[in-house]
Amino acid sequence: MEISIKTFDKLTTKELYQILQLRSEVFVVEQDCVYQDLDGKDEKAIHVVGTKNGKVAAYTRIFKPGDYFENASIGRVVVAKEERKYGYGKIIMQTSMDEIRKSFPKSTIELSGQTYLLKFYTNLGFVVQGKEYLEDDIPHIRMVKKG
Repeated sequence: MEISIKTFDKLTTKELYQILQLRSEVFVVEQDCVYQDLDGKDEKAIHVVGTKNGKVAAYTRIFKPGDYFENASIGRVVVAKEERKYGYGKIIMQTSMDEIRKSFPKSTIELSGQTYLLKFYTNLGFVVQGKEYLEDDIPHIRMVKKG
């Protein structure tokens, strides 16, 4: 998997289409959750895009402190269903954390993770902050990792 890191205006039309398609496939169809994915925040985000054979296989978007949460943050963490057995989730998250450390040194990293992925995020060094809550009717938990 090849990873690129781009601002919104540097994404190609094809990349953007594939990112939105993947997010829809997983977050709307696979998770059976009707929600507004196009939330107006993509233009502020830094996009971490993992491609394999010309197709987006993994993705996250990151934000500087204050743009989404008080801290730098990672969101829309997604890996294509057929690519999950290769560890791409860990790779795309590690790349995202490295980019935050580079772009926003010493910044705490925050995310709103789906609760069923708690072990995945804790293995990456994130710590639970607060109690579980529903976001779009899916259990989530706030997690942070000190910078």
